[in-house]
Amino acid sequence: MTLRAWTLAFAIGAGSMVGITSPARGADSPAPLIPREVLFGNPERANVQLSPDGKTLSYLAAVDGVLNVWVAPTDEPSRARAITDDKSRGIRQYFWCFNNSHIVYLKDKGGDENWRAYSVNIATGEQKDLTPFDGVAAQIQEVSDRFPDEIVIGLNNRNAQLHDLHRVNVITGERTLLRENDGYLGFVVDHDFKVRMASRFNATGGVDNFIVKPDGAVEPYDTVPMEDSLTTQNSGFDKTGTVLYGVDSRGRNTAALVATDLKTGEKRVIAEDPLADTTSVLSDPKERTIQAVSFLYDRMRWKVIDEAVASDFAYLRSVAEGDFSINSQTLDNSRWLVAFVQDDGPVKYFLYDRKARKASFLFTNRPALEGLTLAKMHPHVIKSRDGLNLVSYCSVPPWTDSDGDGIPSQPLPTVLLVHGGPWARDSWGYNSYHQWLTNRGYAVLSVNFRGSTGLGKEFLNAGNLEWAGKMHDDLLDAVDWAISKKVAVPDQVGIMGGSYGGYATLVGLTFTPERFACGVDIVGPSNIVTLLNTIPPYWAPALELFKKRVGDHTTDEGRAFLKERSPLSFVDRISKPLLIGQGANDPRVKQAESDQIVEAMKAKNIPVTYVLFPDEGHGFARPENNKAFNAVTEAFLSQHLGGRYQPIDGDFKGSSIAVPHGAGQVPGLADAVKPE
Repeated sequence: MTLRAWTLAFAIGAGSMVGITSPARGADSPAPLIPREVLFGNPERANVQLSPDGKTLSYLAAVDGVLNVWVAPTDEPSRARAITDDKSRGIRQYFWCFNNSHIVYLKDKGGDENWRAYSVNIATGEQKDLTPFDGVAAQIQEVSDRFPDEIVIGLNNRNAQLHDLHRVNVITGERTLLRENDGYLGFVVDHDFKVRMASRFNATGGVDNFIVKPDGAVEPYDTVPMEDSLTTQNSGFDKTGTVLYGVDSRGRNTAALVATDLKTGEKRVIAEDPLADTTSVLSDPKERTIQAVSFLYDRMRWKVIDEAVASDFAYLRSVAEGDFSINSQTLDNSRWLVAFVQDDGPVKYFLYDRKARKASFLFTNRPALEGLTLAKMHPHVIKSRDGLNLVSYCSVPPWTDSDGDGIPSQPLPTVLLVHGGPWARDSWGYNSYHQWLTNRGYAVLSVNFRGSTGLGKEFLNAGNLEWAGKMHDDLLDAVDWAISKKVAVPDQVGIMGGSYGGYATLVGLTFTPERFACGVDIVGPSNIVTLLNTIPPYWAPALELFKKRVGDHTTDEGRAFLKERSPLSFVDRISKPLLIGQGANDPRVKQAESDQIVEAMKAKNIPVTYVLFPDEGHGFARPENNKAFNAVTEAFLSQHLGGRYQPIDGDFKGSSIAVPHGAGQVPGLADAVKPE
């Protein structure tokens, strides 16, 4: 497992949207309510990819309401057919094998994140369970065109805390042990399927990297200090296997893309940006040379490295509005699958022929969004009280913003939408929650508070040990900005978020209850000590990360500190309405985190509404459950912030929703579901 995987430890997605057509409205006339089915149903197509030979197009689309993998001849997309038959939570992760005949996809059970890998023959539909173990979390480590029928998978079936590496044949399912993990956080495997590097956290919170010799022995390579541990990592090799690629923030603030010659030790900076870390890298699939690098500050920016693609990028910038990414490439690099992201419309997919210099439009991910009155997302850089730049995004209902400057004609009730992680970030583009809430009449503000990723190590490290401290101050400073700009009504600001964002919601209602009118907590931890005591076993190698950046739950002093940063300790301060949503199978933030704060509030006769989904994990993946929870949320926000809402009606159909407590406190909820 790569180190970067740990940086999203608690993050959950922002949700998904589809749309319906609607006539545009004038500046003073509110747009019609967009039904939740439109906003939170399955996309028509998502995660579009090309096969390595370019002959087949693949994507995710619904079969009987459940996302599955579909394939079609690239030049005849209308001949698409489903090749998987999941009937539960849907498939969201898949990739092509280099043999062009098989696709591998990942699936868990009820949100438990014990991912199993399956291969499917695209011609016959024959499926093979590649990791037939219960309670085991498979991790895809490496794929290579040199071994088209094989992949490298990490499995923690021997030791729940450690992932051993296996070569797996995607056709037969045969597994061969490649490397037993004797205590490492992760490995780097080259394109010959040789384990080349290993890494692990040390007692200081830094990362020790090791060279793995051909006989399996290791020797020290270098040490990454704690302050660079989330912004520096090795990622892979060039075609020869002698040049190591990685991102590196040592000696600089932002993470640059760096190449290291392992024979001479010489390091070369390929690309860097003074404001943002390296976001993504485009390389030649066969030659493995770096061609372009992207950076995300407020908007995505590409830096072309290889002149061979300079004209391609110049052309693509003229194809469509928005920020683009290259989602997929053929092995010979002759065709690209390009996605253009907009803030007020669906993602547009194009098939780009490099030789012909022509991008052919394929489809959008949610065609029904076309024609709707949707909100623009405006980037703002807000100053924190101690001078940090908080890259933030604000959306307001279109009919309140006649001049298009992102400031409504008069202040609005506002939702502060806090991202998860906290080692993640908000970004520009289409956001289902921004569109939903602005359509209901709210201004929406998303803030990259200190500790968010992608904005340099100084900004990231400013969040160390600042849960409920300066990280929360940043959110308050952003609210003050919204009030000063006459975006927000001072006493009509709600706070809402998932995972860390759920924790931030609980902090808002306990540490600064006077600042918020209400809160919506989705899978948020209430007690940091119990959170860290119940992390998944395979997070154990990263324990020092949490100790140094969140707090040390293994010492008396550390536990005392964390108790003072835990909302559960201050339940009696809650005076504003609170809605809590939880998945029963959440492996990151256990159900007990929500149970314990609900029980504490009940003991003190403090009202709270608690919504539980027995077939969900860290966030609500099934559209039926997502729609159900958002139906409750919408009525709750309308009651306490005054925005518009669509009655719950039939939006619980097919959902597993249960309401253990407080159903009578949300309009229409008690009638829609019988509390347990």
